[in-house]
Amino acid sequence: MPLLRPSFYERHATKVARDLLGMRLVRQMGEHRLAGYISETEAYEGEEDLACHARAGKTKRTMIMYGPPGRAYVYFTYGMHWMLNCVSGAEGQPAAVLIRAITPCEGEDRIAAHREGQPRKEWCNGPAKLCQALKIDGSMNGAELYSENDGIWIETGKVVHDEWITTTPRIGINSVPEPWRSIPWRYRVMQLT
Repeated sequence: MPLLRPSFYERHATKVARDLLGMRLVRQMGEHRLAGYISETEAYEGEEDLACHARAGKTKRTMIMYGPPGRAYVYFTYGMHWMLNCVSGAEGQPAAVLIRAITPCEGEDRIAAHREGQPRKEWCNGPAKLCQALKIDGSMNGAELYSENDGIWIETGKVVHDEWITTTPRIGINSVPEPWRSIPWRYRVMQLT
């Protein structure tokens, strides 16, 4: 499958978040290829978005969000979990899309081993779970998701029709003031054919 080009990411985070649904996230680990169709995303757009990490401006942590679109923004949270995001928008305008869930389609044996003891439906149904399943960590922060050079990339995948998608407010931002707390910038596909 062809890889998504940098121009795919050079749009408002909500457009990227919606269009990532059905695309294939790939992790190459030596000879092993692990992959899944993206099934849930969240958009974070700019310093004005009070749920976005960039709300505090450019810091060591958020610097990657100000860079070229199409790179991975991988951060550590709650002292135990990695989260994978795609930098979006124009360079200098911080924005990113959190990959919240995938539906595994390649390397299921490895994914199962990385999520030992968990049922299949629990392998990758959350942002920390999919990072554990695909062995994504901070060493991939800044990886070019439009290139195979860094062992992680996003390919074209399946067409997802609008009627298959639900939108809701983003998760885990209860302390964020309105209107940011209730903006429906979480995108979830209900079926992948």
